[in-house]
Amino acid sequence: MIASSFLPAATQMIYDMGLQHLLQGITFECPPQALTEKEKVVRCVLEGKQYSSQEIDRIFSASKAQGKSLYYVDDALLQSIAPDVIFTQDVCEVCQIDTACTAAAVARLAKQPQLVALTPNTLNDVLQTAVTIATALGQEEAAYSYLSGLQQRMDAVTDTLRKHRAPLKRVMIMEWMEPIYNCGHWIPYQVAYAGGVDMLSNPGGDSIVTPWEKVVRYNPEVLVIAPCGFTTARTREELYLLTQKKEWANLTAVQNNAVFLADYDLFTQPSAGTLVDGIELLAALFHPEIFTVPAHLQSKYALPEQMGELIHAR
Repeated sequence: MIASSFLPAATQMIYDMGLQHLLQGITFECPPQALTEKEKVVRCVLEGKQYSSQEIDRIFSASKAQGKSLYYVDDALLQSIAPDVIFTQDVCEVCQIDTACTAAAVARLAKQPQLVALTPNTLNDVLQTAVTIATALGQEEAAYSYLSGLQQRMDAVTDTLRKHRAPLKRVMIMEWMEPIYNCGHWIPYQVAYAGGVDMLSNPGGDSIVTPWEKVVRYNPEVLVIAPCGFTTARTREELYLLTQKKEWANLTAVQNNAVFLADYDLFTQPSAGTLVDGIELLAALFHPEIFTVPAHLQSKYALPEQMGELIHAR
């Protein structure tokens, strides 16, 4: 059995379940360990280039309007790997190569692999994708062992919130800064598990452009900024897009030093393990009097005091 993964989240779960020996051929955005060990089959025309949030949004919007994809497959490499199964996705044609593009590349192969499209919309859907992946690899039991440990961690957060009768925090998770996008799909469920509610979110559906005036009226108690594909360092470079806005300094989250930057892979990358990491981080950000940030997540977010004057820009 040989598998290729055209989805970073699938690659992450394959590694988490200890099945990486079955993996050959990945995408350029896969987790660092995979990038050092596996060959990159899927590439992007924007790879290695630095664009602003506005430019990225404009490029992808234009590509979508023209019915084109910014992603492409190394046909010769995929032909040499000759995978039995390829994992792809149909959740977001912007973030990753989709099944239609994958099918076009596969059609040119001498050996036709099985295409397994992973299309989670909710947190439970993401957890189920682990079973789908492991089953396709003939290793179903690996998924159940993996998910059992994750469920225990999620239950521990829920039990602690109940024990302390923690009140729900009014929060916003921001998926993009210019234009501003709310959060969608599985992220609102992460928020709920962590003891918060995001009334600007779209549970189980796509994130959408959200006017700044709407954010101001909602006035979140906690604001977590985690643009898709951005690390905290990358987000910090463009934080001025928010801090220069009218009413920024008056937001409750800003006034209470409850604005945080977080790495995208804890939220917009739908691998079961990273999303549970995201729940644990959010719980600590929403309820610091109850939870502490796990040691392995200390480098995945930025505290307000670490951002200095940016948070309090007028």
